[in-house]
Parts: sequence; C-alpha cells; structure tokens
Amino acid sequence: MQSYAKNSTWVTEFVMVGFTEVHEARLLFFTLFLAMYLFTLVENLAIILVVCLDHRLRRPMYFFLTHLSCLEICYTSVTVPKMLAGFIGADRGKNISYVGCLSQLFIFTFLGATECFLLAAMAYDRYVAICMPLRYGALVSWGTCIHLAAACWLVGFLTPVLPIYLMSQLTFCGPNVVDHFFCDASPLLALSCSDVTLKETADFLVSLAVLLASSTVIAVSYGNIVWMLMHMRSAAERRKAFSTCVAHLTVVSLFYGTLFFMYVRTKVASSFNFNKVVSVFYSIVTPMLNPLIYSLWNKEVKGALGRAFSLRTWKGQ
Repeated sequence: MQSYAKNSTWVTEFVMVGFTEVHEARLLFFTLFLAMYLFTLVENLAIILVVCLDHRLRRPMYFFLTHLSCLEICYTSVTVPKMLAGFIGADRGKNISYVGCLSQLFIFTFLGATECFLLAAMAYDRYVAICMPLRYGALVSWGTCIHLAAACWLVGFLTPVLPIYLMSQLTFCGPNVVDHFFCDASPLLALSCSDVTLKETADFLVSLAVLLASSTVIAVSYGNIVWMLMHMRSAAERRKAFSTCVAHLTVVSLFYGTLFFMYVRTKVASSFNFNKVVSVFYSIVTPMLNPLIYSLWNKEVKGALGRAFSLRTWKGQ
C-alpha cells in the first residue's frame, strides 16, 4: 500500500475507465470524438477571427460571443484530449495524478460557471437592445462590456474554490478507478472513504446558486423582451427583434438543460453510464453546436464568414 500523503489520501493517482462498454469499437469512437473536437476548435476559432477582423461585428453582442467561443475551446480542451488518450493509449493513457484530477475538476467547474454568467450577460445585452434601444449606447458601453466580461471570469474562477477545497480534505484509500472519462465530482465522491455529506451539500448549494443566479437574469431579461414584443405593433418588427434572440435562447436551452440535470442533485450519481452520455452532450456536443447555431441564425455572422472565406477576398489579397 502506498504511504499516507500530506493531503490526507493514500491514492496518488486515479484511473479513468471512460467508455469501457465500447471497447470493441474504441477506434471508431476515437475517430468520432477527435473529429468533433477538431471541428469545435475550427468553428470557434473562426468565430473569434471573424469578429476581430470584421469591423461590422465590433459590437457588444459579438464581443460577448468571442468570449463564449474562447470558453468553448478551453472547455473541451480540458477533458477531450485525455479522453482520446484513453481510447487508443496504453493503460497509462487512462491514468491521472491526484493533483491533476483535482486541477481538471477545478478548471472544468470554473469554465462551466463562467459560461453560465456569460450567457446571463448576453441576455442582459439583448434585453437592453430590444427594450431600451435609445439608452443602449449608455447602458452597454465598451467599458460596461469589459467589466461584465471580467466579472464573469472572476466569479467563475471563485466558484469552485470551496468545493475543491472540501474535495481535497476527503480521504481516498482505494479503489482509485473513476467511472467516467474525466474527473467529475460524483464519481470521485463515490470513491471516498470519508463522510461526503458536507462536500455533497456544498456542491449542491454552489451549483444551485450559480444556476439560479444566472438563469434568473436570463429569465427576467427574456420576460421583459417577450412583454416588449407583445406590445410592438408591427409583426415585422417583432420578427426582427426576436431573430436576434433565437440563437442565444437555443444555446441557453441546451446548456442549462443538461447542467440542471447533472448538478442540482443531492445524491451521488445513480447511473454513471447515463451520466457519461449526458456529460458528452454538454462537454463535447454543445460546444460544437454553439458556433453553428450562431452562424446559421445570425445573418451578420454568416455574412462576415462569407466575406472572410470567399474567393474574392483571397483574390483581392
């Protein structure tokens, strides 16, 4: 048995089993997830470059969109490369150190919380643009946008501090096999030899606070938007105003739906296999779909992408 460590654990590394159920088709799944990961990187980098290079998109709405794309790139990069190594690598490809596991959980939680607050900031931007258009320049100035974005990142960074501290105080005396493809809280709590009641309660309250705070801002913003749309006389004006919200609403629905299911619970996950499927959806599929949603439903983004990658642009250069 390994010696007792200063961090109150006998386990110095964990083994992530990932998707053992698809062992025979692991190369197929490796190819699928690799393609999705690379596609996600290309999509989000394209959004960032287009918004930065096209002066027509230098507005608060697209400023927040670049931050969302940065988050999606980081979000997937925290988990997917290690998962891919587990598909094709030797046993060491599935191993992760104790410190590395807690670090992965911290960064993943930090980025997820930041995305919640960023989506709330984007909802506020749409609310001001539609409900108070004459005051938009004053209420959503560039200074305000920078402060909002900085606040989202800061509060997101502070969110996992207490949960990770409590996790570090737990004893892990074996086994060390994590039934997941990344270091998520629920499968780790299932391995602990300590009483996890306090940690589980803290996770629930922190997750609930983040989701309720951000979703309340989104709900109030869109409640006011719907009220404003109902009082618009022109149907064309209503369609035009609502079209600027469709992409954001779709992204919010995908992201929050899975997060509420996964994290606002008081018990350690009861079905890890099903949870892994849901985790794939919000950690891999959603970041891949978000740029498509914004580009397909936003004429300005589609136009900017067309200008950036058209043959005429390249010939002109």
